[in-house]
Amino acid sequence: MKPAGISHKADRLRTFIETEAERAGFDVVAVTRPGAVPESGERLSEFLRKGRHGTMDWMAETAERRAAPENLWPQARSVIMLGMNYGPAGNPLDILKKKDRAAISVYARNRDYHDVIKGRLKELAGRFAARSGAEVKVFVDTAPVMEKPLAAAAGLGWQGKHTNLVSRRLGSWLFLGSIFTTAELTPDEAETDHCGSCRACLDICPTDAFPAPYQLDARRCISYLTIEHKGPIPAEFRSEMGNRIYGCDDCLAVCPWNKFAEEASEAKLKAREDLKEPRIGDLLLLDDAAFRSLFSGSPVKRIGRDRFIRNVLIAASNSGDRDLAPACRRLAEDASPLVRGAAAWALSRLLPAAELRKFAERARLLERDADVLEEWDAVLAPDAMIEA
Repeated sequence: MKPAGISHKADRLRTFIETEAERAGFDVVAVTRPGAVPESGERLSEFLRKGRHGTMDWMAETAERRAAPENLWPQARSVIMLGMNYGPAGNPLDILKKKDRAAISVYARNRDYHDVIKGRLKELAGRFAARSGAEVKVFVDTAPVMEKPLAAAAGLGWQGKHTNLVSRRLGSWLFLGSIFTTAELTPDEAETDHCGSCRACLDICPTDAFPAPYQLDARRCISYLTIEHKGPIPAEFRSEMGNRIYGCDDCLAVCPWNKFAEEASEAKLKAREDLKEPRIGDLLLLDDAAFRSLFSGSPVKRIGRDRFIRNVLIAASNSGDRDLAPACRRLAEDASPLVRGAAAWALSRLLPAAELRKFAERARLLERDADVLEEWDAVLAPDAMIEA
């Protein structure tokens, strides 16, 4: 039984954290316990056993801490979960019809949200620690914390069939962060699932990345392929990528609950104009220095120029625009094997048969990388040629 006065103190701290969270720019805040989601460990184990994490080895390496938040910091007694709305202006899927433009995921069209959220969390946690006298630790999704199950347990929303958090007030557009604390706070009730019979997020996925509702195979997810995957994009997914060069918003954007979400305020992550609908042709020209300059402060910068150009070349191949072929030719001689291989694929979709064969045969003679040679072999196969 708690000593007298504890509940009143908890109530005062709760009011304080709600007021300060709103002041810091967060839209929702709720509280849960570190051990509120004991089943998340088994779900993670099954995900890893099936290899659905792909090459994200860090998920397996941190599985023990990730599976049980209490293992991350045993002294923690409460978890304050916070959400920030990043709802876009307009429909982010409209750009998919513009084949000459590149689609960058809504969350990545401005500053890296990890930096934005973490800075505000630290400021908020500092105020809370000063008021409560409790210890605090701040986490965003770069730490081994399963934030979505904790957010659901706290009542911020529920994990939808696309595995992302859905809020009745903010839809699927939520950045999450957490403050672990030794303070004893009254936990909120978990939210219930309101997906019902809706399958919109599952049916729109271009690569069938959902084996079943509430399950994701990251190896088939365009967000994983364009951001986390370091090697060549598997051929079976290249056409389905369309013009998506960094992430994929399809399953988020079609969620019916988004109709209740307002556009994010100016104080938050508004899209940069130059990242809303950049031209594929312009992006193909980026060298490392230009890439770093364009994406300074953006999460896109973290994947590096070579992986980024790989993605842009796939978009070029899907554009059908033969005017992009000269830039793809130059990239077929790039210093990066990853870029050269993607350029081979792009040229196989943009050049007429005779011109492609001539270029491919010469390029193959000069190539030494096994993966790139494999790409050129595929290009030279008879069914890879297009008519002039």
